[in-house]
Amino acid sequence: MNFYDKELKALKRSGRYRTREVVDNRLHDFASNDYLGLSHHKELHTLTCKQLAEYPLNSSKASLLVNGYHQIHKDFEDALCEVNGFEAGIVLGSGFNANIALVESLVRRGDTLFMDELYHASGVLASQLHAIDVVFFKHNDMQELQNLLQNSNAKRKIVAVEGIYSMDGDLCDKEVFDICDKEEAILIVDEAHSGGVVGEKLMGVFDYYDIAIKENYIKMGTLGKAYGSFGAFILSSGHISEYLLNRAKPIIYATSLSLYDTLLAHNALNYILKNNEVLKKEITLRQTIILEELGLHVTGLIVSVPIGNNKKVIEIKNKLLTCNYSVGAIRQPTVASPIIRLIARLGESSESLRDVCKKLAGML
Repeated sequence: MNFYDKELKALKRSGRYRTREVVDNRLHDFASNDYLGLSHHKELHTLTCKQLAEYPLNSSKASLLVNGYHQIHKDFEDALCEVNGFEAGIVLGSGFNANIALVESLVRRGDTLFMDELYHASGVLASQLHAIDVVFFKHNDMQELQNLLQNSNAKRKIVAVEGIYSMDGDLCDKEVFDICDKEEAILIVDEAHSGGVVGEKLMGVFDYYDIAIKENYIKMGTLGKAYGSFGAFILSSGHISEYLLNRAKPIIYATSLSLYDTLLAHNALNYILKNNEVLKKEITLRQTIILEELGLHVTGLIVSVPIGNNKKVIEIKNKLLTCNYSVGAIRQPTVASPIIRLIARLGESSESLRDVCKKLAGML
């Protein structure tokens, strides 16, 4: 029985129907969030396999709180804390789970969550799980955020922004740090798309804006993008980390992050720090190409090209596929209006990037 036949037909009529497709590795990949191309770095894979082979087990076996917290996890958490300047860290299964963990556990009765309207769907979902008082403010509108915080009588005020927004590709406003300090608000920064891409050490917007870490700051990052692995981490004060370990369900009740993914991400972190200057030059080169060929200034590696029509955005994507280029065709409800989302990832040559940009420009 086709229980959802009407809904599926409606999606097809509106041009919002989706399917999954097996990756064609023959294509030039300008669609993935593998910003630094580390998913293809075989030396990191080989090193990780060698290290894991010397460990007495292959998998983490249990949750972090029930025999599933290994030295491999702790070493990586310590390394992340050291380079990012935070007191404590927790590794877990995914960025989606990390946002669920943060929002669902931190926002209690009498608290209010102030969330940028373009915050990731995982955070929005978490805000709807139970009776959370959530207020959405206009994207990057710091005046509205400040007014909302000043007029709030909440017991605790929690603000959630992204370092680089996943669809528009723009940075959070630096003023958000000062506003949260002044209003004594907890600040969650989702660095999924900024970690490994911006900053003096390529650690994200805290690094980019040279922010001194304070007790009210929380940094969430993912490992499945610039780090070329899988999983996520939450960095915070020791106090907040202690609280999360005792209240956050995706941390307490889930099997801990796989040992391979943790080791691979740790090796990727070391690679990023060691090759920092070379990577920054390559990122700058790609940003220059985007400006020259598409007339767009990007701070990270996400290129968002407004199309505004569901049919046309798919047509452009398919035309580029015939030229062996893969890009994202993003439609509602992920975005308000359809876009071509091109990732200027370092895993593809600058020459290929220039060529795909030229072809895309000719289709607009």
